[in-house]
Amino acid sequence: MSDITEQITDFLSAALRRQVGPDDDYFAQGLVDSLFALELVTFVENRFALTIEVEDLDLDSFRTAGRITEFVRRKTDAPERGEAHAEGP
Repeated sequence: MSDITEQITDFLSAALRRQVGPDDDYFAQGLVDSLFALELVTFVENRFALTIEVEDLDLDSFRTAGRITEFVRRKTDAPERGEAHAEGP
């Protein structure tokens, strides 16, 4: 698991108070609502020092930790390991 994915799954697991894997679709499972989606977007922006534009707000990009990792890599041009732009713990 990449550093980005680990940071995202750690955040999700803590926020949802249950273990979340990289491919778990927490929206489909009914574990989150639109308010949490905003919190998730804010976390991603702050943790990975990027700006999420309105056109980036595609639910499919935020549906799983793995998809968020892909999104962060696209936005930051991070290398495959995904550690270059990630901030500390």
